[in-house]
Amino acid sequence: MSELFKGEFSRRQILTTAGLGAISAAALGSMNEEVAAQQPTGQATPHGGSLPPQIKFAPISEKTEVDTGGPPTALPPERRLGFAIVGLGRLALEEIMPAFAECKLAKPTALVSGDAAKANQVAQQYGIKPQNVYNYQNYDNLRNNSDVDVIYIVLPNSMHREYTVRGAKAGKHILCEKPMATTVEDCQQMIDACKQSDRKLMIAYRCQYEPHHRAMIQMIRSKELGTLKVIQADNGQNQGGDLNQWRLKRALAGGGSLPDVGIYCLNATRYLTGEEPIAISAQTFSTPGDPRFKEVEESVTFQLRFPSGVLGICSTSYGFHEGRRFRVFGSDAWGQLDPAFSYNGLRMMISRKSPTNSMAENISEVRIGEKNQFALEMDHIADCVIQNKQPHTPGEEGLQDQKLITLIYEAAQTGKTISLPRVSSGLDATRGPAPRMLH
Repeated sequence: MSELFKGEFSRRQILTTAGLGAISAAALGSMNEEVAAQQPTGQATPHGGSLPPQIKFAPISEKTEVDTGGPPTALPPERRLGFAIVGLGRLALEEIMPAFAECKLAKPTALVSGDAAKANQVAQQYGIKPQNVYNYQNYDNLRNNSDVDVIYIVLPNSMHREYTVRGAKAGKHILCEKPMATTVEDCQQMIDACKQSDRKLMIAYRCQYEPHHRAMIQMIRSKELGTLKVIQADNGQNQGGDLNQWRLKRALAGGGSLPDVGIYCLNATRYLTGEEPIAISAQTFSTPGDPRFKEVEESVTFQLRFPSGVLGICSTSYGFHEGRRFRVFGSDAWGQLDPAFSYNGLRMMISRKSPTNSMAENISEVRIGEKNQFALEMDHIADCVIQNKQPHTPGEEGLQDQKLITLIYEAAQTGKTISLPRVSSGLDATRGPAPRMLH
């Protein structure tokens, strides 16, 4: 048994994840009841006042038609929680900053960057006060800024620990990009720092807040596909261009394709099943002489076995053309998302025997309204701060993935299958309550 997993999880069992989407009539009814129960009804916020109740409309369609869910509930802009974005790279500027336009509870109020000219340009674009632009040296001064409630860390992986710890000591809640860190020890320090400061820590696993993924979780948990047997997940891209980019530097990234994009496959097997693996095997490969992979690995395949008997078969690479998908095989049907891990354009397919023709297989597309994944995750931590509840993907979720990534590398290096103890605390042991539908 690996040293990382001696002893059982000691924290109490967290609420089992509930899906936000569903396919069967029974599941749709259950979903509507959940949404109605979850709508805000006047809870106090740190900024005073309360969340408004949802505006209701009389139905205009028969029950055969898809429910729209009603209009979203939003705080007025002046009462939304303020976010400081730390690191103004590609992800921050292409995805995160534009996503605030779709947020209901969050807004950008500060920036932290080593490039003053770029930071000031972004601040002007988003109406952020000039005095709320910081650098990495005066970052700790955020403690004196009442405009900031949450810090969103979008830095290279090895820097997550330092800026999480400093941010928590500055009295701010933390949303940190995945992977959580580059070592198990760093992950634990991040958790400890936030607990000591009584601040919330959430890891930005955006897919766990996305409607297609929520729907697939619901389908699996409600046995709509029968008994789950196998999950196949693949996520990779042909990484290249600037050879000095941080993702190709082990000291900054902690690894290659596995912690960057392979973590999506690993995390998906865990949240789809709700279980933790009891056995891991793996292989790695890097093309000899390829200058991209002097420090980090190119490709990884790994296999996971879960207590229920489900097998996870995963691959990730920095050397193949972009592919981001998973397929879950049940005893009665299979379901897939392809793409599954992209920022948008997700598509769900279900295949099962036709109920009217014993010689036919029905393969159908399930259409679910798309939501901005970054807006969903930012609003979730804002909601957790407002409601004083645990995030759905807290630090423990990121810590568990880092433990498993470490073991995947170990299994690949030794060529041995690594056995792990069963987690006795039930499903979703490292997750908080399911996210509320606010969009």
